[in-house]
Amino acid sequence: MKSNTLITRDLQAFLLLWNTQSFSQLGSSLTSFALILYLYEKSGSALSTALLSVCSYAPYILLSMFAGALSDTWNKKRTMLVCDSLAAISTIVVFVLLQTDHLQIWHLYGLNAANGIMNTVQQPAAEVAVSLITPRTLYQKVSGLKSFSNALNTMLTPIIATALYAFAGMQAIILVDVSTFLVAFIVLWTLIRIPQQKPVSNAANESVLKAAGEGIRYLKQNRGILNLILFLAGINLTASIYNAALPAMLLSRAGGGATALGWVTTVTGFATLVGSIVASAAKAPKSRVKVIYWSLLFSMSTENFLLAFGKSVPVWCMGAVLGWIAIPLMGTNLGAILRLHIPIGMQGRVYATRNTLQFCTIPLGYLLGGFLIDQVFEPFVAGQAPNALLNFLFGSGKGSGAAFLFAVIGFIGVATCLVFSRNRAIWSLEQEEQTEET
Repeated sequence: MKSNTLITRDLQAFLLLWNTQSFSQLGSSLTSFALILYLYEKSGSALSTALLSVCSYAPYILLSMFAGALSDTWNKKRTMLVCDSLAAISTIVVFVLLQTDHLQIWHLYGLNAANGIMNTVQQPAAEVAVSLITPRTLYQKVSGLKSFSNALNTMLTPIIATALYAFAGMQAIILVDVSTFLVAFIVLWTLIRIPQQKPVSNAANESVLKAAGEGIRYLKQNRGILNLILFLAGINLTASIYNAALPAMLLSRAGGGATALGWVTTVTGFATLVGSIVASAAKAPKSRVKVIYWSLLFSMSTENFLLAFGKSVPVWCMGAVLGWIAIPLMGTNLGAILRLHIPIGMQGRVYATRNTLQFCTIPLGYLLGGFLIDQVFEPFVAGQAPNALLNFLFGSGKGSGAAFLFAVIGFIGVATCLVFSRNRAIWSLEQEEQTEET
């Protein structure tokens, strides 16, 4: 077993990249959170707020397969630098529009779409870069550290963003975002060396369409990974409806507001942080598939119902703890399965194909969630008699319809887990991994 000193030496490049990129991601998260507050103040509509995320994810879904094919041949470092720079420029555009009092809602949609395009190219390049600078034996630890930083950002984002937004305004948040980008850019450019991989077959000479097709063919030939991705696509549909409903419910309900949203988001980050620490320190489980399945089933069968039936911040926070504490265990084991099973030379195009399939349900879920709240659940609950069962269960007034929706998606999430628990191809992945180890 390696000592902590040797492990740290092996991860030196990754740790430098991880720390600075996580710092930059915190800045981006502050802007994203503040934009939700800004837009909900302007429109008061769950659907218009959800469209921010739809605009980010739509290009990501549509272009991912082609971006992944390119990322397998392009220089990873150069790709990350260019994409991050263009995303920073779009943030600066928001700042200028704010300063000149010309910022419109449609500007935010367009700029989010531009950021989505940059993320589409940058994400598979960054994933492969991590594989290239990390020893195979440390893949699970690396996944755990990434979950840790994501959780820490989730916890810190509402605290910092709410305070800055209240006391200094949107402009201050954007300046913080740009500053964190500059730190990450300079470190990546000057201090981190990412080796070029040897492409599989003649990837450098292939057309983009042919190279993208290889990602699809790989998944067709590896049904366990494909079915696991489809399972997670089903979970993402429920999760994105949740994400669309959460601000609408907490910002509208009695006892809610921006403070309640901040508390629940902070507790979500704290729970994920604790789970990430456990995941980083844990040994490889005997069955990674079981960890993924039970983590998601536990999450889906707890948080949604506590959000639905709870009527106070402490109950909503308890739901956030139960819903998110096991998610890092799921994420680290999913990351390990993908890195261990997919050859490095194919990872860019396979990850990109995975992104298209696994995340295609997210914009649909955001649109569906926003539409269902504004047009179906809120009007339906508002039309109930004062002594009706739904009012007893979910309360009355704005936000009660969103609470009713949480109960519905709780049942949908549990049903999704139960259906895929019977998929033999997914369970075969753990047998393949045991064979490789022996």
